[in-house]
Order: sequence, then structure tokens, then C-alpha cells
Amino acid sequence: MDTERLKPFVDAFWEDSILPSITEYIRIPNKSPAFDPQWVEHGYMEDAVTLMEGWARRHLEAFPGATLEVVRLPGRTPLIFIDVPGDNDDTVLLYGHLDKQPEMVGWAEGMGPWIPVRKDDKLYGRGGADDGYAIYACFAALLGLREQKVPRARCVIMIEGCEESGSYDLPFYVDHLIDRIGDPSLVVCLDSGCGDWDRLWLTTSLRGIASGTLTVRVLTEGVHSGDASGIVPSSFRILRGLLSRLEDEATGEFKLPDLYVQIPPQRMAQAEAAARVLGKEVYTKFPFAGATRPMVDDLGQMVLNRTWRPQLATVGMDGYPTPGNAGNVLLPFSTAKLSVRTPPTLDARQAVQAIKKALEADPPYGATVEFDAGEGGQSGWHAPPLAPWLETAVGQASQEAFGQPAAYMGEGGTIPFMGMLGEKFPNTQFVITGVLGPHSNAHGPNEFLHIPTGKRVTVAAARLIAAHYERKKS
Repeated sequence: MDTERLKPFVDAFWEDSILPSITEYIRIPNKSPAFDPQWVEHGYMEDAVTLMEGWARRHLEAFPGATLEVVRLPGRTPLIFIDVPGDNDDTVLLYGHLDKQPEMVGWAEGMGPWIPVRKDDKLYGRGGADDGYAIYACFAALLGLREQKVPRARCVIMIEGCEESGSYDLPFYVDHLIDRIGDPSLVVCLDSGCGDWDRLWLTTSLRGIASGTLTVRVLTEGVHSGDASGIVPSSFRILRGLLSRLEDEATGEFKLPDLYVQIPPQRMAQAEAAARVLGKEVYTKFPFAGATRPMVDDLGQMVLNRTWRPQLATVGMDGYPTPGNAGNVLLPFSTAKLSVRTPPTLDARQAVQAIKKALEADPPYGATVEFDAGEGGQSGWHAPPLAPWLETAVGQASQEAFGQPAAYMGEGGTIPFMGMLGEKFPNTQFVITGVLGPHSNAHGPNEFLHIPTGKRVTVAAARLIAAHYERKKS
């Protein structure tokens, strides 16, 4: 494959075909079902599927024998399944998703989650980078190979609609489609991050998540604070104390030993190497307010904290009026939505049970305390060692697409599909990468797709698919 010939092809295809369609995709508020329980009635998921399906079918004609089906299991989000025949009986599985996180507040003037705005090399709006670009990049890579008549394996593309809700529909689709998926020897996932824009970053691990709602109830109804305070305990004070059972409020260090694992030496070394590559960008990529500073000073420890150690975030509160509407009332209950990121190799069920036990034991003042995890447990993922051919191919792909060596680092988020595939296909090789780099702010305000990185990741994906075919000849 001639990479110098591939680059202008990919660049033109992105500008002429991909970006116009992604722009329309950003306009569609297809929030994941966890954030839009009426997603069926609202129809936005269907709009996104229709947009991507129509675009893909137009380009599917370039591949004789290729098929596309929107698979719909009863009561579940749809899944786009594309099967592109190859030049041998091997299989590459390419993965992405089309559902989105909710709006969030704080978007810059003139921008919004459903308002696509291109400024120089960035396309702002919800979902373009997480993970709307994936299906487009997959097609661009395959079309680039076809343009040069480069042989490749059969490629299966799966685009799900439930990832941001924990992919709870996906196991049913994998089981339903297992015979059609086959036995992939390579999985390429384009839903991850990158430490900078200068090289190809491979994700070596993903944290799990143990989330749930903690509710403390002290009254059946609110009462006058002047009358009750000093007699009735504050539900907020109790909740605040319960959270101290989970983390040290002075340092942020998680307290439950059951949620720690032994970090593999290779991952510790890679964290140190990533910290040397990124320098202060490890933390300056975040929009710190005022004089706020990181929790620790050591850059390598920062990387390990966000990839291999448990951390608590309180992501939502209920039971409270807004300050402008707050009367002098001692409130009957406090509810907090807790999001605990867990180490990649820790079983999520173990984490949920440890958290529930710690929070509900011996409730202060006999208050009603409940931690409801629901379906809030999702185990993480730890990548198997790279086969020699793939390690070589990753280095070559990074050099050719970016002009720099590849880098390796875990990510702090969760991609449920990876753990699922790892269990079903234990001998599969994984390439997990993406375009969510510095300040791209996935899930938050002003999320953007860095267009040059999208193009380079596409080139790298094409190189890896070609190398996968060639590995059996070497």
C-alpha cells in the first residue's frame, strides 16, 4: 500500500463526503436510552440510523457482495451490521456507536450540542468524535484500500445504539449475530482517546464502572429548618459522611481495599512513558477553574490514577431546589448519583457489592440509607499482548500516518463491547484508538472532532487492515 497515495484520497473523501454527513449527524439529538427513556417515541435514534444507513449504502456499491442490515431485536436499540467480503476467509471486526451523551450546560456562545460549527480544524457538536465518525472512517479506510487494489480480509462493521448507556443491548445482538460475525482475528475500535494529536495512541486498558444512586431519608416531608434543626439530622450531612466511607475527602484517595488491583509492571512502565511524551499536557488539557490544581504532582501517578485506580465522582444530586427557590426548610431526603471508576481487571459485581456494603452498614441516627446500583456495574478491559506482527504494524501505521512513533496508554472510561469480545474471542488481537484528544471534551460542553486526527486515524486503520492480511504471508 502506498501511504502517500492514500493520504490525499482520504483527505478528499473526508472533505467531500464524510464531513457533510457528520455535520447532519450532529444536528440529531439522539441521546442514549439512559438519557432519553422515550427514545422510540422521539425518533431521533431512527433519524441517526437512517442518515448513516443511507450514506453507507451509497458507498457499499463499491464492494461486490457486500451487505448492510439494520438489525432490530424487540424492545432494543437498533444495530447497523455491515459485511464486506474480503480476499481470504479471515475476519476483521470494526466497531463504533451512534448514540450520544446528553446536552450538558456551558457551551460557548453560538455553539450547542446539536449545532455543528466548524472552526479551522475542529468540528464542534455532540457525537462527532464520540463516536459518529467511526462508520465513516471505516468506509474511508476500506475505499482507500480498494482504490489501490490492496488485498484484505473480510470486514464486518458493527455500529450500536446503546454504548453511552452501558451497551446493555449489545450482548443480545452479539449472541444473535454470532454466526454471522464469525471468528475475528482482529478487532478495530475507533471509540477511544489519544494523548495528543501527534501520533497514533493505542488504548491498553479501560476502567470499569460501578454506578448507582445513594439516598438518605430522614423525614417523610420537609419541615421548617428553624423548628427542626438541632433535633432532626440533616440528610445532606449524613450523605456527606457516608461518602467519606468511600474516599478521603482531603486527598480523593479511594478507601475500599476491595476496589484495588495489582497494576501490571508493563502498564506502569507505559504510564511513565506516556507521561514523558505528554508532559504537563497530562493535566493542562482539562479546563481547571481559577487556581485549582491536580490532586497529585507526579505525572506518571496522574496517568495511573485515571487508568488503573478507583476514583469516585458525584455526578448528580436530587432532593434540592435551586438556590433561588430554596426556602428555610430542612429537606426530607438527599440523593446523589455516584460514578465509581474501577480498575480494568476488577469484577464490577464485586465492586458494586463492596460499595453497597460500605454505604448501607450501620446508618447514622437510624436513617433510611439505600444504594441502588440497578444495572450500574460494568467491568473494565485489559488488552492482551500484541502479536509481533501487530506491534510492528502499529509502529509503521503511526509513522506513516502521523510521522511519529506510536504511544500506549490506558483510558479512564469504559467501552463495554471490548470486555464482551475479549470473553467470546480470547485469541483475538485488539486495536483500540480514537480521536478524543486534548480539550476535545467528550460528554461535556464544546465537544469537538479534530478533523486532521480523524483523517490520520483513517489512514492508520487502512494500514493495519492491510498488515493484518499480509501477516500470513510473512
